[in-house]
Amino acid sequence: MVSHPATGSQPLEHLYRSHHGWLRAWLSRRLSNAGDAEDLAHDTFVRVLKGHHTPERGGLNDLREPRAYLTTVAKRLLVNHYERQSLERAYMASLQSMPEPLAISEEHRALLLETLRELDALLDALPAKARTAFLLCQLEGLSYVEIAAQLRVSERTVTRYMAQGFRQCLQLMLDTEQSIVA
Repeated sequence: MVSHPATGSQPLEHLYRSHHGWLRAWLSRRLSNAGDAEDLAHDTFVRVLKGHHTPERGGLNDLREPRAYLTTVAKRLLVNHYERQSLERAYMASLQSMPEPLAISEEHRALLLETLRELDALLDALPAKARTAFLLCQLEGLSYVEIAAQLRVSERTVTRYMAQGFRQCLQLMLDTEQSIVA
């Protein structure tokens, strides 16, 4: 199917109308439920809206392969979705293995899951390798040397990745503090 560039001032609307159904179907084939596919399709277009396709950088009208572009954005979101699910499953498994007196209430569980989602969103702003390094250190307890070997980068690069992760966390703390004060 050949896509024609949008005319007028609504390239994102044209992109959405022309490809949303296709993208949702593409995601549905990769996910276990239609709701997740719909959410990720929506998130893909939000990401495009927030993206770097401004008029001065060759806006959306100049996309030669819009489906390839949408697929690339959606794949990144799909990876994040699977990482988040994996993190939630690991958390739930650790909760189930806790002795009964140490089990937490449903309210605390919901708060912890919300915190995990916020952390995931916070780390989503990091490049993939920096996010992976940060999670390997913080969740798996790996040393910088072990992370460097696993990611096939230098220990100095891991140090930079960790600094990026800590900056993101600090920024969230500062943003949260400012919103509480305001």
